[in-house]
Amino acid sequence: MATTEFGHTVRRWRDRVSPEAAGLPVGGGRRVPGLRREELAMLAGISVDYVTRLEQGRATNPSEQVVEALGRALRVSASEREHLFHVAGLVPPGRGTVPAFITPSVQRMLDRLTGTPVAVSDATWTLLLANPLYTALMGERHGDERNAVWRTFLGPAGRVRHTPESLRALETAQVSDLRAAASRYPQDQRLRRLIAELRVNSDRFAELWDSGAVGQAEASRKTIDHPEVGALTLDCDILNVAGTGLRIIIYTAEPGTQDAERLALLGVIGTQTLAGQHSRAQWP
Repeated sequence: MATTEFGHTVRRWRDRVSPEAAGLPVGGGRRVPGLRREELAMLAGISVDYVTRLEQGRATNPSEQVVEALGRALRVSASEREHLFHVAGLVPPGRGTVPAFITPSVQRMLDRLTGTPVAVSDATWTLLLANPLYTALMGERHGDERNAVWRTFLGPAGRVRHTPESLRALETAQVSDLRAAASRYPQDQRLRRLIAELRVNSDRFAELWDSGAVGQAEASRKTIDHPEVGALTLDCDILNVAGTGLRIIIYTAEPGTQDAERLALLGVIGTQTLAGQHSRAQWP
């Protein structure tokens, strides 16, 4: 019963969200008042087939990650998010777990930054939301790769250039942040599993964790090697949303520079490429 009601709820709430409100281009010939299934799937990082099966009640037991992602894509309020967890047959995350809820006000702010690469991560540096330009700049990330700490210590090399000094500073800041999150959210099982995996599989992480290393993520200039537009040197600023643990990551280019030109070019070719693709399944 809960699964059927979950599908019905997602279907009804999908009609409430206009493409404009979701930051999507509006074309002619739309047969639905709100988001298409393909659009909801893209925004949530879930396959279209899975969204279809959820709405039709043919998929059972959606995970917390799926419910959270659909809630963000549907722009739900705090009380609606709680209802969505209940009709999915899940207990809403408690006070001892890492917050992943993005308030409508923060969402509206992000929707207005269409010409700027912007992403939101939680207190563990897990990517919750990225606008199309950020994804075009950094590439799509799925599964474990959505966590920046996992990428640093266990993942493949990314597009951001690092000197030995900048890499050490990044490693120290991330381990320090993860330790603070573990202290603040002691009931979060996913966080505990992440830390355990990193300690077992990365000697460098284990060394920093055991030494009690302390650092802090700060604003910086980063060079990103993009496969289509070349190298871009951009300012990276990190804004903290008070009381939530959320981090907003913003990349900007100095006006009148080649970096600004390349970022503008990426805004055309990169987002067109993403829009022309169906979202790959981030979760089943």
